[in-house]
Amino acid sequence: MGMLKYIDRRNTDCAKWDGLESSFSRGDLLAMWVADMDFQVPECVREALKKYVDTGTFGYYVPPESYYDSFIGWERRYHGYEVKREWIRFAPGVVPAFHWLVQLMAGEGEAVALMQPVYYPFMNAIVNNGRRLVNCPLLLTENGYEMDYESFEETIVREDVRAFIFCSPHNPVGRVWKKEEIRRVLDICKRHHVYVISDEIHHDIIMSGHEHVPSAVAGDGSGAYDDILVTLTAATKTFNLAAVQNSIVIIPDEKFREKWDRFAGGIRVSGGNAFGYIAVQAAYEKGRPWFEELLGVIEGNYRYLRERLEAELGKVRIADLEGTYLMWIDLSAYVNDAEEMKRLMEDECGIAVDYGEWFGGNEYAGCIRVNLATRRENIEEAAERIIRAIKE
Repeated sequence: MGMLKYIDRRNTDCAKWDGLESSFSRGDLLAMWVADMDFQVPECVREALKKYVDTGTFGYYVPPESYYDSFIGWERRYHGYEVKREWIRFAPGVVPAFHWLVQLMAGEGEAVALMQPVYYPFMNAIVNNGRRLVNCPLLLTENGYEMDYESFEETIVREDVRAFIFCSPHNPVGRVWKKEEIRRVLDICKRHHVYVISDEIHHDIIMSGHEHVPSAVAGDGSGAYDDILVTLTAATKTFNLAAVQNSIVIIPDEKFREKWDRFAGGIRVSGGNAFGYIAVQAAYEKGRPWFEELLGVIEGNYRYLRERLEAELGKVRIADLEGTYLMWIDLSAYVNDAEEMKRLMEDECGIAVDYGEWFGGNEYAGCIRVNLATRRENIEEAAERIIRAIKE
């Protein structure tokens, strides 16, 4: 690895490695669960933060226009999305943002839809805010996971759905939705006046042969979905910056922006800390070479782990990784019980993974989600442990 530097993150107060005992049975597991990386951030980010630290003053901070320009330029260059400066709002993370948006888009007891298996904080955002969770599950076909448009529209009408949380690219199944797929699902939402929260935090982590299309530019003509759509994204996954708590909320609709601003004023969250703004700006301005090396490592790890598992375990089913650095592995031919899967992974394999059950209940108890953003040695070790445990 050229620019990528693997870091042993044990004993660094790291949630992924040092926080294992709070979510798992023990603290000595091989950590391949929570979605952050074991790689040091780009040197340009470290230099920018060092320069700020060397000022020795950490008073109130106003993000410069160059911060916004760095993000706008990134979106234009790599995603063909022309984001206007006045559309951009702040959130400390994508997760707080969709918690807040659920409150703004649906009233107490009203329905909010999602498509399981899906990132489990979506469920928490709906339930913990007293909204009604409506699931429109993905279909597993011969071609992989697909959206069930007919069922989705029927459910929206039947349940009087007010908002839909859309995961694009999809975590955990790794789908990068095609433009026509996004258009089809958003057209349904527009037809029935359903707000859409498009969580696009993984939008840069795209494997070769695929292209991320922002929901905002999927329609016929620019702005086709502006009145129903809020897009969430961040540099968090792209550059491993979760700790600096800086995410971006894009609200093209003026009326909804006013609604957001009233809410943000009520909870008094209008901006973040200086370290977040500085790190994100540096990453967007100078971090692309580092990121492109990262993509190659993730894709290589995926191909290695897939080939090893498929060669040794004839009944394993692995979702094609089109985007994200998260691999969705179906082991239900060998184990299809949540408790048994937990015992297998933790006691037999000594690995911490995200369990399929977390993403949608017992139906996915035979699945695991594995984080590929680590060194090859960890991927090789995980492969050996899983193969050995299942064969035994």
